Amino acid sequence: MSEPRITLTVRHTPSALDSRRGIVRLHPEVLDALGLRAWDAVHLTGARVSAALAAPGDAANAPGIVLADDVTMSNLGVTEGSEVVIARAQVSAARSVTVAGSRLASASVSPHTLRLALIGKVLTVGDAVSLLPQDLAPPPGSDVASVRGQLSRTIGSTWTSELLTVTAAEPGGVVAVGQSTVVGWRDGATTPAAPPPASPSTVESVPPPAPVEEEDETVPLADLAGAEAPARTLAEWFDLTFRRPELLAKLGTSARLGVLLSGPEGVGKSTLVRAVAAAEDVRVLSLAAPSIAVLAPNSTASVLRDTLGKAAAGGPTVLLLTDIDALLPATQPAPVATIILDELRTALAKPGFALIATTAHPEACDPRLRAADLLDRELAIPLPDAKIRTELLRILLRDVPVESGVDCGAVAERTPGFVAADLIALRRDAALRAALRQREADEPRISHQDLLDALESVRPISMSTSDTLATGGLSLDDVGDMTEVKQSLTEAVLWPLRYPDSFARLGVEPPRGVLLYGPPGGGKTFLVRALAGTGALNVFAVKGAELMDKWVGESERAVRELFRKAREASPALIFLDEIDALAPRRGQSSDSGVADRVVASLLTELDGVEPMREVIVLGATNRPELVDPALLRPGRLERLVYVPPPDAEARADILRATAKHTPLASDVDLAETASTLDGYSAADCAALVREAALTAMRESLEASEVAAAHFAKARETVRPSLDPAQLASLEAYANRRL
Repeated sequence: MSEPRITLTVRHTPSALDSRRGIVRLHPEVLDALGLRAWDAVHLTGARVSAALAAPGDAANAPGIVLADDVTMSNLGVTEGSEVVIARAQVSAARSVTVAGSRLASASVSPHTLRLALIGKVLTVGDAVSLLPQDLAPPPGSDVASVRGQLSRTIGSTWTSELLTVTAAEPGGVVAVGQSTVVGWRDGATTPAAPPPASPSTVESVPPPAPVEEEDETVPLADLAGAEAPARTLAEWFDLTFRRPELLAKLGTSARLGVLLSGPEGVGKSTLVRAVAAAEDVRVLSLAAPSIAVLAPNSTASVLRDTLGKAAAGGPTVLLLTDIDALLPATQPAPVATIILDELRTALAKPGFALIATTAHPEACDPRLRAADLLDRELAIPLPDAKIRTELLRILLRDVPVESGVDCGAVAERTPGFVAADLIALRRDAALRAALRQREADEPRISHQDLLDALESVRPISMSTSDTLATGGLSLDDVGDMTEVKQSLTEAVLWPLRYPDSFARLGVEPPRGVLLYGPPGGGKTFLVRALAGTGALNVFAVKGAELMDKWVGESERAVRELFRKAREASPALIFLDEIDALAPRRGQSSDSGVADRVVASLLTELDGVEPMREVIVLGATNRPELVDPALLRPGRLERLVYVPPPDAEARADILRATAKHTPLASDVDLAETASTLDGYSAADCAALVREAALTAMRESLEASEVAAAHFAKARETVRPSLDPAQLASLEAYANRRL
């Protein structure tokens, strides 16, 4: 008997967490119809065939939709809106898999690491596959965190956008990569099985990484958009150190040059050093600190000593030590750290040598690095603003065939928090989409829409390890009624980010935070999603108790890390849901003071010990009286916005929005229905529409519309959830704040 098949319409997945992991989302009813369990493999047929893991999607979505990412659609040769045939896949354990990739990936990523990245994925020959591990449902024995670290240390921040092609697999058909699969590069090495855990002797026997002499084509200084000032400063230091040491000697100082270069990941720190060195005719030796930090102490010191010896053998030379915080951390530095510091100090005393160490986290570096005889100078590359992102896009698209309607400025406005590496990934994803559209064209070109569509799957590096709030394409225009609430949020959140010049001209500081309060189910989170979609903001979503940790200092560290990431991804919105659990009144908790310390950390961050440029904090709660009063004074969460329960007109808008894709019978009057729903929250109204549709399906799976009788029946199940006593309390609180 043949496997059942279902034809569905493919849509691009709105979830960045699903992107490039080899999964598709199916409605639970579709999974049942195909006899599938969550994370079973499915066979996909479009213009060509492919395979993926099937995960359950949101039951509120239409059953006839399959959500897939851009790589999966490319493997199928289809575009959004096309039909795809889905069936259960017969999967074989792969004996061997061979892939092809870029020169950097194939030369840097070992077959062992490659296999670890592919474990748990299902593949067919010809598929494109990313290096992102399948971490949503990792198979037993996988170590996702270790794989991510190895890939990041090996090929840098661009590993998340690297795509490979499956060139051969044994046996044929759909295969799954496991621990015993022989994985290798085409025309390269393979690895037959997972190695045993490394012992000290094993680590010692691993060939240590060699320093790389930078001879590749470098970026011209004119193309360093946003880094012109650091480039000029570094060029002046090179000139004085290597060309005019006698001038410094006459002035009573030495020509020693040690620089700590900081900036967000992917902003172009190493690119800046290479560009300036090429312009000043200085040799650059590059050594990745994470790659030697994992070696045994003797090997670490030996590799560094050999590298410094090679640097001293030539003419003017710069040693570029990337991600120095991995080698010399601020907390619990290894005993070998003292030897490393002594070696660097000795090398810096020699003429014709300079040391530049890069880091994205300068506060995480060993403070001894900043000694006067080591890295006594610091440079920082700022996060690109909209103007700089526009210039970077122009440079990146300068030699790429693009259509005349491409507006770099409009794309830059939609890319808050993006750095140069993110924009390169955006260009690549747009090129993939353009190739799908124009497979037969003689002169394919990237369109403006290709770039905008690529934003759905390209996530800024600064957000890669953070939980984000999916906007789903919402804007404040999609929020019915709530005119005063939307206006208050626009003034408090969007105006400071859109019109900072107006605040500066009037000499006032914009609000730093907003507290959104109201009854449960009133649409507070929905409002935040719409606000984020309207303002093109990066949103860091944190549930109430997620920052709590029983270990002393960990909760405070989590708060500092949250605000640091938001500053790096600005303009950004920090959304603290259920803030009453995160910041309750101090002195009333029984958790050994954890909540009190979290409140203190929040107050410190909001008071601006470090500037909160283009970062807004928004808290949401059903119990505003439980929030610590110190958080609600001016300069902190100073704007309190009450989200009242929906009235009849608002309930009608909510019903219309929820039923937008639901065919309604002629006897359904949503305005009349809304007028009878006293005590129903926004969530209750949405649930009523869903239950009415399910009632129609219970009567007949072939039902084509939802009638008034179905709504009447649904009201027996969906009851009003608003508590009159709580409403009265919230309204009294709101009146006191007027």
